[in-house]
Amino acid sequence: MLVYGDQEVCEAPSRRIAKLRRRLAGIGSAASGLDRHGALAIMLIEAAELAQGLADREFHATGMDDRTAMQDAAMAVVMELASGMAASWRSAEPLESSGALDALDRLSALSLPDSVHMRRAEGHAFYSLYPEAYLEAAARLPQQFRRSPVVIGLRSIGTGLAAMAAVALNASAPSTLRPVGPPFQRELRISEKLRATLLANPDAAYVIVDEGPGLSGSSFGAIADWLEMQGVAADRIAFLPGHDGELGPQSSERHRRRWAEAVRPVIGFDELLLSGKGPFPPLERWFADRLGLPVVPLEDLSGGIWRRLYDPEDGLHGGLPANPQQERRKFLLHTAEGSWLLKFAGLGGGGEAALDRARALHAAGFTAEPLALRHGILVERWLENARPLTTATPDIVERLAAYLAFRACRFPAPPGSGATLPDLLTMARTNIGEALGDEQAKALDGWTADELARLAAGLRRVVTDNRLHRWEWLRLPDGRLMKTDALDHAAAHDLIGCQDIAWDVAGGIVEFDLSDSEVGALCRAIEGAVPLDRRLLAFYMPCYIAFQIGYWTFATGSDPSAAEERRRYEGRWRRLLLPSKDAE
Repeated sequence: MLVYGDQEVCEAPSRRIAKLRRRLAGIGSAASGLDRHGALAIMLIEAAELAQGLADREFHATGMDDRTAMQDAAMAVVMELASGMAASWRSAEPLESSGALDALDRLSALSLPDSVHMRRAEGHAFYSLYPEAYLEAAARLPQQFRRSPVVIGLRSIGTGLAAMAAVALNASAPSTLRPVGPPFQRELRISEKLRATLLANPDAAYVIVDEGPGLSGSSFGAIADWLEMQGVAADRIAFLPGHDGELGPQSSERHRRRWAEAVRPVIGFDELLLSGKGPFPPLERWFADRLGLPVVPLEDLSGGIWRRLYDPEDGLHGGLPANPQQERRKFLLHTAEGSWLLKFAGLGGGGEAALDRARALHAAGFTAEPLALRHGILVERWLENARPLTTATPDIVERLAAYLAFRACRFPAPPGSGATLPDLLTMARTNIGEALGDEQAKALDGWTADELARLAAGLRRVVTDNRLHRWEWLRLPDGRLMKTDALDHAAAHDLIGCQDIAWDVAGGIVEFDLSDSEVGALCRAIEGAVPLDRRLLAFYMPCYIAFQIGYWTFATGSDPSAAEERRRYEGRWRRLLLPSKDAE
């Protein structure tokens, strides 16, 4: 099944450097220590993305990882910000920005490329992975790893995380590596210069840093394999991963055995942010200046637990489906001022963009009121006594049309910010073929490369909702329909990304099982506000269903509701009459 995908941004290094300068200039205006700390985290992530982009550009030019002046200068910026973030986390001290500014000056003085491709760090964007966790985890390494440590980060996200570990260990700036090759059999390509640097001290201990491991742990394993081949003993290699689980089912026996025996401390989200250790309060008090103190303990709604609030007598999930492993962390906070949803919206620029969209959507009357964003956590008013829709209602077409037209007008997206139409067609063929057989997938053969090129020429990318499921709409006691989870699915960890608004129109048609007359009414209402290409809609319809089949297939291992959802989409596929390429 094809579901997941990585997103990246192409940007001029000079522009990213200028953005970092502006952030450094404005950090002193942050109202609280926690606000300043969150601003530091954004700068660290953005600087690490730049360092990753520059390193990967040189890697692709030479075919190997190397030690260069440009990479050293970029990592020096990251280290300055990591040091400032460590000081802020441990004592709430404000950043002394002169060191970071000097490092930016040295980087700017080099001959930088016109543009670099920077990969989004999924852990910071979706999975509540905080850089401070690696600061604390590195501090728990045994003493043998605190003498002459060599820190190695796996690009992409390992760039900034390795810097945090290096600060904790008082080590030199880390080297970063890009394991390549088949997903489950990664290998390294290292220049002789970098090899000499990494192995310069025969007594060194090695700390390998990344957010994984995933299905195989092969990226971690590739670096450890290489080190052992150079004569480094296994007991001088430690790992700083993003979770404390074992390697996935695609891992080799050698890697599983090493992983089970290795030193690999982990600091989880709960220990880091819910305990209140250190200078900052626990999460339930992050917004006390705006909302007041909690009157009952913070309630965790993550992993699908939110479903109990709607029907606590109907088992675990009240009949509502979920994919718990893909849900962001979320909590319910009760204060004397009311009830509030705290949700991880993402570290870095993604969280800021989500707050901007939340404000615009609320002002237009479509979503709950957002109050603030602090260090990746967005707080919005909890909609009391609201109930999720389970069936289409007569007013859904009008409300859906108004909502989608607003998004299309208000949230334009840059070109290339989502999957191409050929990529979507490949996804659809793959998912339908695996789920229903190759004969069913042949129904997509009528969409030719020439037709897709014509459709792509008129495609207008917007920040689509990508989450039009019925239960994401709430009916308030006064009868109004409100949209939930409307901020960030166009930037989710999947291959869809930002599409033409026709993608969301297809989603609304499928999720509410609209009749032909309702589809016509929906399309006409949207066309009254923004262009809607009906041919593109006809293409998106099977692609949307195929994506959902793949999505819920992956979810079947984590929630029993997923299998039923997959069957629902398979039934929708069988009922779908694919229009011809000339359909209006």
